[in-house]
Amino acid sequence: MGKKKIIIITGASSGLGQEFAFQLDKIMHGLDEVWLIARRKERLAELAKLLDTPAKIISMDVAKEQDNRAFKELLERENVSIRMLINCAGFGLMGRFEDLDMEEQIGMLEVNCKALTWLTYECIPYMCKNGRIIQLASSAAFAPQKNFAVYAATKSYVLSFSRSLREELKEKSIWVTAVCPGPVETEFFDIAEKYGSTLAVKKLTLVSPQRVVKEALLDSHDRRALSVCSLPIKAFGILSKMVPHGWILQVMNLLK
Repeated sequence: MGKKKIIIITGASSGLGQEFAFQLDKIMHGLDEVWLIARRKERLAELAKLLDTPAKIISMDVAKEQDNRAFKELLERENVSIRMLINCAGFGLMGRFEDLDMEEQIGMLEVNCKALTWLTYECIPYMCKNGRIIQLASSAAFAPQKNFAVYAATKSYVLSFSRSLREELKEKSIWVTAVCPGPVETEFFDIAEKYGSTLAVKKLTLVSPQRVVKEALLDSHDRRALSVCSLPIKAFGILSKMVPHGWILQVMNLLK
């Protein structure tokens, strides 16, 4: 019996993770299963009913070691060939570093960095030739962000890690793409604005999850290292390479 051809999506219960499941369900053929990972089992079950591809629902907290060990054992038991790994699990909190709850800020490091790194590590041995890894970073990775300090730092890690990993995995014909969207119309802000609010000017660049995912999948197909949706965010990415970050922070201080 041949290996089971699968796609793995973390953070699949909402937002970009959910949208990746919808779009891949329409365009990926020959899959045996899509593995949907998130904490909210009910939301995953609802999503699975809407997909034509058979779905394995994996309700787990990617930040918990016991859940990660169980996932590792699942990979060892199943005879799988991973065609795509899409790491969407993550969250952010806005506000002054000293004012935010410390446990929640450590939680950002655990989910956005540690869990993503661990899941990627465990999945690589099962990736097929010409497999794809998509890592959700953010335009916040391009420069430090006042009142978004820890989140921006975690996404800078994801971007740097993805670029380095891409070079290491080329010899295995596994292609890594970091996705760096600006603000997206998802549930992200329901959590992110728990303690503070984002700059109004940033919300002027809001894009739909459908657009972000469509472009990310095209860029991944074309083996691009980076996927950036919308001209304003692309311009910010270029600016962040040309202008000292201290200047960018000063300009942000002037914005409301």
